[in-house]
Amino acid sequence: MNLADWRRRIDEIDKKLVELLNERSRCALEIGKLKQEANIPLYQPEREIEVLANAESNNSGPLADAAIRRLFERIIDEARAAERDAMHPDGASEKKGKK
Repeated sequence: MNLADWRRRIDEIDKKLVELLNERSRCALEIGKLKQEANIPLYQPEREIEVLANAESNNSGPLADAAIRRLFERIIDEARAAERDAMHPDGASEKKGKK
């Protein structure tokens, strides 16, 4: 494959990543609703530890476990922000989507 082929492949993967990240966020939002209904705290540090451990255990490289951990910490942070925005839409600091 040449440079253009590799870049096209990265663009395809990026598109899938965006789709998967949004799907994951939708799941997190639904979990947040269920937690609210059941009066369960939204933040559960033990679950976050479990998610990070799962991500690292699924890592086969070439990214280091520390890199996977940092990426998933950021994903979790953004999901938490989306949850806050969904719970308090008037106080949302950023607009959803581009359209």
